[in-house]
Amino acid sequence: MKIIAMIPARYAASRFPGKLMQDLEGKPVILRTYEATLKTGLFDDVFVVTDSAIIYDEIVNNGGQAIMSKKEHECGSDRIAEAVESMDDVDIVVNVQGDEPFTEVDSLKKLIAVFKDDDDREIDLASLMVHITDQDEINNPNTVKVIVDNNNFALYFSRSPIPYPRDKSVTVKYHKHKGVYAFRREALLDFYRLPMLSLEASEKIECIRYLEYSKKIKMVETHVQGVEIDTPEDLERAKKLWK
Repeated sequence: MKIIAMIPARYAASRFPGKLMQDLEGKPVILRTYEATLKTGLFDDVFVVTDSAIIYDEIVNNGGQAIMSKKEHECGSDRIAEAVESMDDVDIVVNVQGDEPFTEVDSLKKLIAVFKDDDDREIDLASLMVHITDQDEINNPNTVKVIVDNNNFALYFSRSPIPYPRDKSVTVKYHKHKGVYAFRREALLDFYRLPMLSLEASEKIECIRYLEYSKKIKMVETHVQGVEIDTPEDLERAKKLWK
């Protein structure tokens, strides 16, 4: 089973433009993420896939592997699917977020194990979720929530609080979806070729497309929140943590 990591890296982030090239204790964020992913030793290959010559040159000039996107893309999955389309020998593709330089090995191992244990090839993709209890985070539309069935298969993702606590005497767990995915190659390419439908368009959550086309998403619980660099404040936190 050939397993590769793809790190989609768009330069023009809406909330923090150029964030992936911001300095994190002597190296840009994207290079830190690439090196941390490589250091895990879990992957046969690691690539950065980008629309930016600046990011491409940064990775290649430091001995890394990078791929320039040929088209404009709405989301990271489309970006890596374009790159994977010509890689016939790949089985599993792990999407590592470019703005998370603190790559956490145990969580990635759990995602990969999902496919190694899936003899019936029932699972199309796997992703991470974290238990959250803070009400501000539960209600925050920037935090994507996920609900699962008894076997931890995803039922739905939303920016709204799900499940809605109509009966407050019932104890339920809320889970934040972390945007780290592991795909079967064919499922990723299906995503790339299938049109966006109304639920995904409404919520602006790309993994909903898989559910709308009846793909099975296995959710893996992790206890590591990590640091996503979405704002200048996040970058300052990351710098402190790196030290």
